[in-house]
Amino acid sequence: MAEQNVDGPVGAGTGTAAAVGTAVRARPVAVTIGRRPEPVHDVAVYAFPGMAPFELGVVVEVFGLARPELAGLLAAPWYGLKVCADRPGTELDAVGGFALTARHGLDELAAADTVVVPGVPNAFGGDVSAALVEALRTAHGRGARIVSICSGAFALAAAGLLDGREATTHWRYAELLQQRYPAVRVNPDVLYVDNGDVLTSAGSAAGIDLCLHLVRRDHGAKVANTVARRFVVAPHRDGGQAQFIEAAVRPVEEEDDGIARSMQWALDHLSAPLTVSQLAAAARMSDRSYLRHFTARTGTSPMRWVVTQRVAASLALLESPEGTVEEIAAAVGFESAATFRHHFGRVMRTSPTAYRRSFGRGVA
Repeated sequence: MAEQNVDGPVGAGTGTAAAVGTAVRARPVAVTIGRRPEPVHDVAVYAFPGMAPFELGVVVEVFGLARPELAGLLAAPWYGLKVCADRPGTELDAVGGFALTARHGLDELAAADTVVVPGVPNAFGGDVSAALVEALRTAHGRGARIVSICSGAFALAAAGLLDGREATTHWRYAELLQQRYPAVRVNPDVLYVDNGDVLTSAGSAAGIDLCLHLVRRDHGAKVANTVARRFVVAPHRDGGQAQFIEAAVRPVEEEDDGIARSMQWALDHLSAPLTVSQLAAAARMSDRSYLRHFTARTGTSPMRWVVTQRVAASLALLESPEGTVEEIAAAVGFESAATFRHHFGRVMRTSPTAYRRSFGRGVA
């Protein structure tokens, strides 16, 4: 069936009609012959002077890059991206000694379907653009999805969008965010928090996790996995920031090689019963020493880590129509389907059956 794109790039077909005041902004559409046209889902990302380019680049990479690898996989068009600033057309200095120019202003950010704030100029200074705050409130009032990365949570909090909600930010800002906005329930340990219409993520690389999560919500696991593969990252990371807080300030010790060796051995034997003693033997350590070094290295216990790896291994099996939940539980090393369901729910915040229903290929 032939397809024709009209008036610019196409985006995910989940957008809402955009109206500002009494004037209705014309929306580009993706036209498929014989079908109703689908409106472009606009993603707007905020740019500002003094920004660190990584977080902005993550958003551009995920939502603004042409993706021929998704041909035949998309049930709806890909996203359209706009980089927006308080003063469009002016140079914005970025960390690293270069500058960029945003072509779009905050009126277009306020009219977008998904708005991403990848940071604020100075979280410790407390200044958040009043114009940005107003644009965020307008966008949210229209029903837009509002997203923050790293210190961008301060802008969402300043707009009142996090009041009474759980939220996260980079661990170095978490205490400050809680002090400044006591109505926010700050969780410093997670990679991201999804409240449906408002989502927040931890620092830097956690922005990748959250952006892939948005793709997974909009287009399903297979598309998100394909994007992650091109990104050369894991499509889903278990755990939270706690494992990185300790690692960020501790030197790597020689015993870490043993820990890595034991982790690889465990991954090669996930379907078999595993004990701390077996893992310690693979690391050539005593049980007590192994437990201490493993926890310092990962921020979790060996058996809790094994459980999360077993859950992760089950995802691909659940996405396939082959095998029952009981068979998949046994294949990844759980002693029973009930145990599998318990741990899967703790890690993934859903059930194996619900996950298969949402992301399974060829599963009714």
